Amino acid sequence: MTRLPQIALLSDGRRLHLQDGPIDLIVEARGPTHEVRAAYEAAALRFTGLLDELCAELPGLRKAANPAACVLNGVVARRMHDAVAPYAADCFITPMAAVAGSVAEEILGAMLDAASLDQAYVNNGGDIAIHLGKGEHFSIGLMDRPDRAGVMRTIRVDATDPVRGIATSGRHGRSFSLGIADAVTVLAASSSQADAAATIIANAVDLPGHPAIARGPANALQPDSDLGARLVTRDVGELSGAEIAAALEAGAECARELFDRGLIEGAVLQLCGDLLVIGTKAIERQRPRTALLENAVDA
Repeated sequence: MTRLPQIALLSDGRRLHLQDGPIDLIVEARGPTHEVRAAYEAAALRFTGLLDELCAELPGLRKAANPAACVLNGVVARRMHDAVAPYAADCFITPMAAVAGSVAEEILGAMLDAASLDQAYVNNGGDIAIHLGKGEHFSIGLMDRPDRAGVMRTIRVDATDPVRGIATSGRHGRSFSLGIADAVTVLAASSSQADAAATIIANAVDLPGHPAIARGPANALQPDSDLGARLVTRDVGELSGAEIAAALEAGAECARELFDRGLIEGAVLQLCGDLLVIGTKAIERQRPRTALLENAVDA
């Protein structure tokens, strides 16, 4: 049976809220009124039943991705696989590592197929797919941790930039992490690619075997976790400045490799108040706290 998601405009009358089970999207489109209306109708139509599509292939989505072949059938499921495939030969990763970004990308695609828009974004819990028409730009608020409010800095993406996807991963996020990063924000050509890369880089920010880091089996915390018995980070105690720098550099080395391979356009790595930036995108000075990640779009 097709699920009946929650679909409604937010109180500002500009943004659309789509929620179904664990999928919770904030959508905003800008353009002529009739085009925005058509885009929102298309978003709602595509969203209905999308969770059921994913659930139908959940066993396959929770298995390690095969870098050589994809046996999944759904459009979103195959996009998830394609996003993680570049990493599958070197580490354990499942298509679930790209689920949020892939869903955002799918909804944005449906909107753009139905309407001509000046600007649009689909924000799936901080993993964001964006569309920018000529002369448009989008500002991203960087939080020090994804589980609490508070914008540290902003990054501006212009229409001429190759970035169309942003994702954040880390030990405080909605999913488990093998690393200790507070947050890793990645800019990439698509939100599915950004989602997968953020997972990989966040895992690399680590100090293996450090006694101040508490870890536990993922399936002891969430029985159906795609990570199985792999140890995920539960807590990070006091670290020295040198240890923080070493962990960030481990992640930065991974990010540089992905940047050189063309898999990302940039990354911001954060741990215990320290920050490293990889790539060419300039970090702007912090703006007022109105520019939170869930609606960080400049007029």
